[in-house]
Amino acid sequence: MKFSNLEQSALQLNQLYEQLEIKKYGRIWSTEELTLGFVGDVGDLAKLIQANAGVRDIDDCKAKLGHELSDCLWSIIVIANKCGIDLVAEFDKNTRELAEYVSGVLGDQ
Repeated sequence: MKFSNLEQSALQLNQLYEQLEIKKYGRIWSTEELTLGFVGDVGDLAKLIQANAGVRDIDDCKAKLGHELSDCLWSIIVIANKCGIDLVAEFDKNTRELAEYVSGVLGDQ
């Protein structure tokens, strides 16, 4: 699946969530609230990574790990969109700069 398809799916799901939020709370979640939800997901992800490494005991951790990684990716896509960030362009720029930096450091050895 291409990133544009992932982004489209994430944003469509977010539209459904916003309808549910309006129904339940009378308003949509703010970017800050979405980010707090993401932080909670990252905490869950950390526990599942530990379970995957054998440090914690969580039943069916591999399936739960995939689910949590997907939740985190969804949050990142939605938050970036709401903040007006072109995630593809930023990822491309950042990885290029980091690759140049690491290559330079390796070349200094």
